[in-house]
Amino acid sequence: MKKSTALILSFAMIFSIFTVCGYAETEKPFYLVLGDSIAYGSGLSNPREACYGKIVADTNGYEYVNHSIPGHTTTNLINRLNDETVISDLKKADIISISIGGNDFLMSNLIGLMFDSIVKNDHSEFDRIADGFYTNFTKIIDIINSHNEDAVILMQTLYNPQSGYLRAPYQQGADRINAAIEKYNEENPGEIVIVDVASALGDDMENYADDEIHPSTKGNETIARVILEKLNELGLGSGAAPVIIEKGKDIEISAVFTSTLRFAGFIFNAISVIYNLFSC
Repeated sequence: MKKSTALILSFAMIFSIFTVCGYAETEKPFYLVLGDSIAYGSGLSNPREACYGKIVADTNGYEYVNHSIPGHTTTNLINRLNDETVISDLKKADIISISIGGNDFLMSNLIGLMFDSIVKNDHSEFDRIADGFYTNFTKIIDIINSHNEDAVILMQTLYNPQSGYLRAPYQQGADRINAAIEKYNEENPGEIVIVDVASALGDDMENYADDEIHPSTKGNETIARVILEKLNELGLGSGAAPVIIEKGKDIEISAVFTSTLRFAGFIFNAISVIYNLFSC
C-alpha cells in the first residue's frame, strides 16, 4: 500500500507541472514531522522557520505540520499519538518523518551509562534500553498504521554529536538504536523508509550546535538534503537542493555546559585506567 501511495503521489506531482493552476491548497502532499528536539530544531534559535522539516516542505511545496517536542522519548511519542490534533494530522499525512530514540538514553541514568561504558566496559544497560526502544518503535508504527496505512514513513538514523572521551559511549547508544531500526525494517519490509542521517552528519562538528547535542544550521540543512534525496528516490520530490527561505540562527550555549560534559568524560576515562589497573 505504501508503494502504491508513493506512485500515486509521484503522478500527482508530475501532473501538477502541466496544469495552469497547479495544486490547490488542499491538494498539496501533506508532510508531518514527529519526534524529539532534533526534529523540533532545538539547535536553532528560530526552529519553526529554519528546521529541516520546514526546509523540506518549502523545497517540495508540501503542506507541513511539525508535532515534535523536545525531550520526548519513544514512550512520550506513543502518548503523543493519542492526541486528537495529532491523530487528525496523521490521517491526512502523505509523508511522515520521525526522529526518536536519542532521549531513551539521555533521559535515562546518563551518568550511570557513561560510567558503566567508559569505566567498566559494561554495555548491558545500553542493550536493555535498545530492547525497550524496539518494542516502543513497533507500537509507534502500529499506531500510525491504525490511522493511516498509506503514508510513507521516513525514519531517521541516530547520529553521534560527541567528540573526545564521550564519543565512544554515545556511539554505543547510537549503534544500538540504529540496529533496532534496521531490525524492524528487515522484519517488516515496506513499513518504513530509513533515512541515514547519521552518515550524512558524520563527525563534522560544524553540523552540530554549541550544545554538542543538536544539529546546527548547517546540520539542519544537511538533514534536509538527505531527506530530499530520499524523497526524490521515491518519486515524491521536486529537487534535492534545499530551498532556504529563512536562514537558521544557531543557538548560543555557555562553554560551561559542554566543558562540564567533556570534564566528566575525562574523569571517567581516568577512573577507567585506575579501575583496569587494579582489576588485573
